[in-house]
Amino acid sequence: MNNVRLIARLDIKGPNLIKGVHLEGLRVIGDPQVYARRYYEQGADELIYIDIVASLYGRSKLTEIVRRAAHDVFVPMTVGGGIRGVDDVRDLLRAGADKVAINTAAVRRPELVSDVSRRFGSQCMVLSIEAKQQAPGRWEVYTDCGRERSGVDAIEWARRGVELGAGEVLVTSIDREGTRKGFDTELTRAIAAAVPVPVIASGGFGSDEHLRDVVRAGADAVAIADALHHERTTLAAVRSAARGAGIAMREV
Repeated sequence: MNNVRLIARLDIKGPNLIKGVHLEGLRVIGDPQVYARRYYEQGADELIYIDIVASLYGRSKLTEIVRRAAHDVFVPMTVGGGIRGVDDVRDLLRAGADKVAINTAAVRRPELVSDVSRRFGSQCMVLSIEAKQQAPGRWEVYTDCGRERSGVDAIEWARRGVELGAGEVLVTSIDREGTRKGFDTELTRAIAAAVPVPVIASGGFGSDEHLRDVVRAGADAVAIADALHHERTTLAAVRSAARGAGIAMREV
């Protein structure tokens, strides 16, 4: 088991940090800059920013948020939402992002994954998958902030995305997102077994045991949002508990 990364996830709508359940019922939490700085100071290995409604409105306002964060935050930042082409990727990287996470545009135009990988390197291209279970052992990819069915099998799409050049997979369980009931370990295990690149599990963290379970299912990194935003735990506490359970963590 390699050193597991702890990632703070910040979902964005306009200028605000928001949070919902099952990617719905979005509520304003506060200023993303304040929370990003807090998580950096707590020892986050990385940050993930997702403009959660960008695909719906055909635009993203993350560039300025990322530019501001780059002045105070000195860990890798992955940015997603509303990315439609390599020009969008270039603008985000220039603003301070290290990687981009692409979901909707990649499903609609898979060659975008290859375009980004060739232009900026596979380490920059994170395939973002929002998945909902349809039957035992079967999950479907959803687009547009979990609103639209794609008809695409999540495991097959993860495999294809990596073949196209994705260097990492961010998998968000729509069923578990915001519920605090634990990650979808079966989904994580299936994707981790299908691809040779790191897998980030997102959606459902509610306790230290949930992190332990999803890491044992194959997650290389864990993204946490709700529990951090509402101060039910800290990254330092999560890291300490994970080490106590025998999980090798990144040094901070």
